[in-house]
Amino acid sequence: MPVEVRLPNILRPVVSGEASVRAEGTTVRDVFDDLVRRYPGLAPSLLTPEGEMHRHLNVFVNDDDVRYLGKLEAKVGDDDTVTLMPAVAGG
Repeated sequence: MPVEVRLPNILRPVVSGEASVRAEGTTVRDVFDDLVRRYPGLAPSLLTPEGEMHRHLNVFVNDDDVRYLGKLEAKVGDDDTVTLMPAVAGG
């Protein structure tokens, strides 16, 4: 199932400057696997070495935070939008 993945500015150089790309999958994990297969440079920003979602990355399916939908096992469907946003912290 193709979904649109929206990327923050910091990750766009890895995907030739595109603001969004299409990816296949029925879960966020599948989408990440497809992205990493096509754009290996995204791996360190998406997943930890243990294969978990990077804690400094906020991920939304449509407008819903995947932390409340099952994280990497959150379901995605045709024409859903997955938005990747780096966590922002500071003081």
